[in-house]
Amino acid sequence: MARAFVTGLPIHHSRSPLIHGYWLKKYGLVGSYQAIEIAPEGFADFVHSLQGNGYAGGNVTIPHKESAFALCTRHDEAAEDIGAVNTLWFEEGVLCGGNTDAYGFVANLDAVSPGWDRRKSALVLGAGGASRAVVYALKQRGFDDVRIVNRTVDRARELADRFGTGISSHEWRAIPELLKGAELIVNTTSLGMEGKEDGAVDLSLADRDALVTDIVYVPLQTPLLKTARVCGLETVDGLGMLLHQAVPGFERWFGVRPDVTPELRTLILADMAMSDLSGQSR
Repeated sequence: MARAFVTGLPIHHSRSPLIHGYWLKKYGLVGSYQAIEIAPEGFADFVHSLQGNGYAGGNVTIPHKESAFALCTRHDEAAEDIGAVNTLWFEEGVLCGGNTDAYGFVANLDAVSPGWDRRKSALVLGAGGASRAVVYALKQRGFDDVRIVNRTVDRARELADRFGTGISSHEWRAIPELLKGAELIVNTTSLGMEGKEDGAVDLSLADRDALVTDIVYVPLQTPLLKTARVCGLETVDGLGMLLHQAVPGFERWFGVRPDVTPELRTLILADMAMSDLSGQSR
């Protein structure tokens, strides 16, 4: 029986077991996928014990993505460029690491807004780990003008330097000017997430044909997306990124490439609604 996992700290909020459990049942596969909470000081020992405990691999989330990168012998191209791993698997006994966040980001946009990548300029809010994956994805799709804004401009500068030509760094206060000509607007910060500050950005100066997307999916309609809709802009929510980024890992561990279906999205939305009603943490 193939076994896989997701680990992080905290991890009780993760919906990955629900996603992979749905696919295991749908495709009639014998396997398991569980959430395992591991503190940073125990992460290396946990990874070294994976094969001995019968795991085919698993997912890694905050705060372990960079540690996972360091522990892997091989990396896929995305992980190399992003500098972080969210998916682990074995090839001939060798631990390999990949990053599927960039894949999930573009697959979501491909599914909801086909042709989105005809645009070639983007404004990216935030300069953390998620922003790295988004900038990598945009460069892979041919974007030649990516403007990164962050409250700590030095972090935005580091990210711009990492990806080179066509990537620029800016202070947060520059957003109104940077909106002009930005065909895609992406929020990679936690602003707008439940429990965080409002996070609304004035989009009144945005181009009328700009596409706005947010990688936050709780709440599904973030302040940024609500503002975009008021301005008449096209929007894509972040739930699809969560669903699509899970696809490559499932295929590696269980041997079947799963589909992201409306039924799966409905399942996750129902779980989100139940969590909201019960007041449980996500």
